[in-house]
Amino acid sequence: MAKKKILFECQHCGLTTPKWMGKCTNCGAWDSFIELNEHQQDVVKQTKSTTSTTTKAVSISKIVEEEIYRYSSMDSELDNVLGGGVVPGSLTLIGGSPGVGKSTLLLKVGSNIASLGKNVLYVTGEESAGQIKLRANRLNSNEEKLYLLSEIRLEQILVELQERSYEFIIIDSIQTIYSETISSAPGSVTQVRQITFELMRIAKERDIAIFIIGHITKEGSIAGPRVLEHMVDTVLYFEGDSSQELRILRGFKNRFGPTSEIGVFEMRSEGLMSATNIASRFFNRNSQQSGSALTVVMEGSRPIILEVQALVSESHTPNSKRQATGFDNNRLNMLLALLERKLEIPLSGYDVFINITGGIKITETAADLAILASIISSFRDRAISKETIFIGEVSLVGDVREVYALDVRLKEAKMQNITKALVAKKPLEKTSIKTFIVDEVTKLLEWY
Repeated sequence: MAKKKILFECQHCGLTTPKWMGKCTNCGAWDSFIELNEHQQDVVKQTKSTTSTTTKAVSISKIVEEEIYRYSSMDSELDNVLGGGVVPGSLTLIGGSPGVGKSTLLLKVGSNIASLGKNVLYVTGEESAGQIKLRANRLNSNEEKLYLLSEIRLEQILVELQERSYEFIIIDSIQTIYSETISSAPGSVTQVRQITFELMRIAKERDIAIFIIGHITKEGSIAGPRVLEHMVDTVLYFEGDSSQELRILRGFKNRFGPTSEIGVFEMRSEGLMSATNIASRFFNRNSQQSGSALTVVMEGSRPIILEVQALVSESHTPNSKRQATGFDNNRLNMLLALLERKLEIPLSGYDVFINITGGIKITETAADLAILASIISSFRDRAISKETIFIGEVSLVGDVREVYALDVRLKEAKMQNITKALVAKKPLEKTSIKTFIVDEVTKLLEWY
């Protein structure tokens, strides 16, 4: 009698091993391995095996470039994140914290597309059709071509797709859908891998755009296996607190367009709508207070003026606090050490807090100069004019270096009536904004 083969699978990354391990060697997760039964092992082998043996390599010079067709979702901000619109045959994953507006946005988008005469299917595994109907009434999204299906079994969803031809499908959410042929629980690696593979096959074969809603963990990543993000074409994340009016949708992966674009939405009584006049939504020019400085960051191809707020207060504990919201805490510690070394500002006995208004997370270094300016402003209790912006990257040796797209940033600042700019290098194009060259951190004190 043949010995039974045992396989264990990591529930975070999908790594399979012949023996149980306390820590996954691939993703580093602890206690994430479970034993697979014989049927689950067959599914793993099928998904990892090669499906075709007749494909031959072709010279890239002989391959004809495919023209990507898009149609509008009738939501300008979502179209911007997607790279220009919805691509037929694409598989898109949208993640975000509970209550941020994922279901609300996609229901409204589904209604918009249904109004164009396309058949849209909304599959819900978390709510009943009656609950979706209540939301549709509030959003004024009752369209004849919008169909609701309250189902969590993949096989029944496939039956529905056989009975009617759809051009746009919404899955809410992927963690609740399961296949009856797999005995593991919904949301497990095996279930998610198989279901996502089926959805991807349907999207490509029938040229259907499919949007998947995914839950996120407390760390902010998509709950469940990381293989889900690798299989889909586009990954979008909602940023910001659900209690805030503005919500930011950021693209992290896009096979059909740029990955650095963002969409700005605002929650209204009629649903999550594209924000209007967002240029002045992230800073306040009404009052000048110490600890506030303006900068311009690039989110994809879009320049956005942000307000950087700093609070420097005397510490009453042996260990001073350093905390940043919307900014990298490690980079903040580096900038503080640079202030103490180059400008001899004694911050070791002070608590320093940094906040980026509007809920945006700064990932580029162009805001370094504004961070330093706001800290110095708060430390000296001197207000900075709201007609001045700070643009520059600060190095460890104290140099202020130029950033890309400076002319685009200054054009945006000019539109918001900014008159002065502290930059590392003069712009190539002429501008009415008066620029001050700051190539060393020590020159910040001269400007003050």
